[in-house]
Amino acid sequence: MALLETKDLYKIYEIGDHTVTALDGVSVTIDRGEFVAIMGPSGSGKSTFMNVIGCLDEPTKGRYLLDGIEVGGLTRDELAEIRNRKIGFVFQGFNLLPRTSALENVELPMLYNNLSATERRRRALAALKMLGLEDREHHAPNQLSGGQQQRVAIARALANDAPLLLADEPTGNLDTKTSIEIMELLTRLNSESRITIVLVTHEPDIAAYSRRIIRFRDGRILRDEAVVKS
Repeated sequence: MALLETKDLYKIYEIGDHTVTALDGVSVTIDRGEFVAIMGPSGSGKSTFMNVIGCLDEPTKGRYLLDGIEVGGLTRDELAEIRNRKIGFVFQGFNLLPRTSALENVELPMLYNNLSATERRRRALAALKMLGLEDREHHAPNQLSGGQQQRVAIARALANDAPLLLADEPTGNLDTKTSIEIMELLTRLNSESRITIVLVTHEPDIAAYSRRIIRFRDGRILRDEAVVKS
């Protein structure tokens, strides 16, 4: 069953006298439980596509359905709510609050879901434990390694039980060994918990962890292919 679907998606920017078409008629369907890598050179449209499916930007025209919800036409508050309930975000720079513990960082998105403090704490602890960080819950980000900080960021993305995880260059600030650990973790979450993952990366070895690669060029999908596992 489709979790997200775009139909003839366009994103057009007017910059002075110039028109830039960042997305040029993109139609794609991603089913529940898929692990998809988005690749392409700088300016190919992959980041714009990620922003649109993350409900951070609106398309100029076309349709976008997320978990059966027509995203076009939603108010700002409705977009904020669907982001909070349907999407978990993982970024290259971790985006953790520096003076806040790992536990409190994971609790943060749940503040907007009208959950009790007890339920927020229970979910946050469970997410940290899932990622092997139960003994780091009271540590601030500067007391954690880069890999541990990214694990906290992933725990934060999972805490709301969102069906979709969007990861934007999640290993970009990590060394090779830690990058492998993070990608193995995402692979496990996808296979065991059936979390749908859409990952933007420019690194072929990182994309190889996915099961499907969508390649962008000039705002269009150049290729959409399954990953052949050796």
